Amino acid sequence: MTDVSTRLESQFRFLLEADKLRSVDRQNLILDGSRCENSAEHSWHLALYALVFAPFSPADVSVERVVQMLLLHDLVEIDAGDHPIDNDVDWEAVASAEAAAATRLFALLPADQSAFLHGLWREFEASQTPDAQWAKRIDHCQPIFQTMCNADVPDAHIDVVRGNLFGGRAAALEEAFPEVFHHAVALLDGRQPLDTITAPLAFLNEVDALKTVLRATTLGDGSRRENSAEHSWHIMLYAWVLAQHSHAPIDMAKVLQMLMLHDIVEIDAGDVPIHSTLSEADHAAIAATEQAAAHRIFGLLPDAQALAFRTIWEEFEAAESAEAVYAKAIDRVQPVLLNLMSGGGSWRDYNVTLEQLEARVGHKVTRGAPAVWDYVQATVAPWFAENAKT
Repeated sequence: MTDVSTRLESQFRFLLEADKLRSVDRQNLILDGSRCENSAEHSWHLALYALVFAPFSPADVSVERVVQMLLLHDLVEIDAGDHPIDNDVDWEAVASAEAAAATRLFALLPADQSAFLHGLWREFEASQTPDAQWAKRIDHCQPIFQTMCNADVPDAHIDVVRGNLFGGRAAALEEAFPEVFHHAVALLDGRQPLDTITAPLAFLNEVDALKTVLRATTLGDGSRRENSAEHSWHIMLYAWVLAQHSHAPIDMAKVLQMLMLHDIVEIDAGDVPIHSTLSEADHAAIAATEQAAAHRIFGLLPDAQALAFRTIWEEFEAAESAEAVYAKAIDRVQPVLLNLMSGGGSWRDYNVTLEQLEARVGHKVTRGAPAVWDYVQATVAPWFAENAKT
């Protein structure tokens, strides 16, 4: 096995283990009140919060590093679970379990990446640097608005928010992020504030609906179909971990932004499985719906951010820049590995052959990350050989 193959094997071992974070449920509900949020989609939403609230961040904060911390911060819950802040918990025991989980999970990666990502997770937990402190603030404010902006939330959840803001860990927001603190207090008092975070928060609340958009691909364990929010989190992690295999030098901050935003239009347009058979007219209609969705949803933001986010989304769609080519490649890779883990997944549903996979997926992955496709193709080929229809 070559050094590249060995490295890819370790990287995919970590990425596939990370898939389990989607099975960790949190206490707070998604905004439509239909179910609890899971820790993977929560991590995507936090990364988006960090990007949207970047204009409010202190001058010495790197939003790129904050986004990376938030992508990683809850991975330890795969082993340690999630612990609501109002529960009677032995927090020292939780910290010990999380530290052990971090050691196990990050050790799956090549040694250099293991040290870097583990170090970033430790930095977040220690909350001593400006980046870690701002990441913590973002982590503290999102559950508050998940609760306060939910029309059908249990009264007990409101009580948790009240206690959190007045004496809990979120009390620090009054000094560190006063715009958020005072907006949240107004909501607790039954007022609808009109202030500097009203428009950004309207966008962040609207995109919560991405957690209800189901894709054709299942989770690795085959238990359910993945949704587009947790998919976005997973491929952001993929893109970051596999970056060395890009076809060209890339700006990772831009790639992560592309993948954070790329599926938001599915709130209106829905997900279109890559192996579905649609006519050119169908594709044209979907493209028009997605353009209208981009106009509507990004238009909820302040003008400057609306333009910036729409520009990033359009660059991804055009697939011409080095970042977009790589991002498109990674977007195609993750479902392939999930289908293999689940025993065929959507390949069985759509009667996909290896030749079709090469044509629909392999070409795009090779364009952006050729070594990755070489590895993936060799990994999945035995499944198709064994399951080929006679």
